[in-house]
Amino acid sequence: MASTVIRSVRTRDARFALAPGEGADSVHSNPEYSYAVTELATDGPVIGVGLAFTLGGGNDLVCRAIESLSEPVVDAEIEELMARWGATYRRIANHPQLRWLGPHKGVVHLALASITNACFDLWAKSRGVPLWRLLLDLSPEAVVAALDLSYLDDAMPEADALSLLRSELPTRAKRESIIQRGYPGYDTSVGWFQYEDAEVRRRTQEAMDAGFTAMKLKVGSPDGSRDVRRARMIRDVAGPDARIMLDANQKWSLPEAVAICREFAAMNPYWVEEPMHPDDVLAHRALAEAVDPIPLALGEHVPNAVLFKNFLQAQAMRFTQVDCARVGGVSEFITVSLLSRKFGVPVVPHVGDMGQIHQHLVLFNHIALGHEALFLEYIPHLRKRFVHPADVRDGVYATPMESGSSSDLLDG
Repeated sequence: MASTVIRSVRTRDARFALAPGEGADSVHSNPEYSYAVTELATDGPVIGVGLAFTLGGGNDLVCRAIESLSEPVVDAEIEELMARWGATYRRIANHPQLRWLGPHKGVVHLALASITNACFDLWAKSRGVPLWRLLLDLSPEAVVAALDLSYLDDAMPEADALSLLRSELPTRAKRESIIQRGYPGYDTSVGWFQYEDAEVRRRTQEAMDAGFTAMKLKVGSPDGSRDVRRARMIRDVAGPDARIMLDANQKWSLPEAVAICREFAAMNPYWVEEPMHPDDVLAHRALAEAVDPIPLALGEHVPNAVLFKNFLQAQAMRFTQVDCARVGGVSEFITVSLLSRKFGVPVVPHVGDMGQIHQHLVLFNHIALGHEALFLEYIPHLRKRFVHPADVRDGVYATPMESGSSSDLLDG
């Protein structure tokens, strides 16, 4: 295998305007889907591309942080770098000055996500394989060497991570058929917060006609009766067998969340997502107990594995929505997936990156970790911006076969 050496790091502040109403929720009313892009240049034509996701404002700050944090990867040979990525990740995350700006959250952690994702992309491209294949070909020891398990000793010591990965090896072959079948998707674009009722009805029917059996509605209106009415409306259109998720994007306080979730019970939501402030573990535990059996899902704004550990230990959520473009990249995504598997909680990622990289990671989760293949969020608004856009047919993600993580953006 030819040696691939990272010679320089470039950044790109990529921002894309959306059509009116697209991407809007109860809190984020004017989104501009944006990526802080890391590009790892080599001596050859291969470039590693990593993405971190923002809504526009501050995207330039993340790019500047990438420039400040990426020194440890320059002049590194990719196989040697990734053989000890866990240690390098820890070194970057614990920068003796920039760590103060986090730690492990905010602008500096988004920058680390972009750098990490670029390294994994380059690793897969250098081997000429898709990211999912690269990850599945790694030994349990190599997977764990790519992780930073700091502060997780009480829940996921290294020995437990290795044991879990090894325990799934004998049954992996039974789950590999998903590579041919593809991974089920669900449609978030039917129910953006600013859409009129007629538009939600129309898009719901279109999603069903396109093969989706699960979809999401944005809630969190000042008048809760609007949310309840729209939730019942989408249930009426989709029918009793459809899985319908309700997403509040952190809008409510605990008393508000208890009251409105109880009103949703009659339409049988598959989950209620991000009901309250994403750092409030105890409030989510109280809500989970108060509205049981309605499941809670969160993770879009949970910034690191330590907080995920706390939520899992508190039994405060029933679905993990970790996003590798929001936590510290592929390696922390895998760490959170290991934690979730140990606690028996399924992983259904948030896909602010349009599902491009997560379509690889859910295959690894299912085959290597034994996670149930539930479904993966699908948002189609930026498909035309990617060199290899996710291929979703009949509500199913077709398995990507190009080398890398499907993160390459078109110019312009």
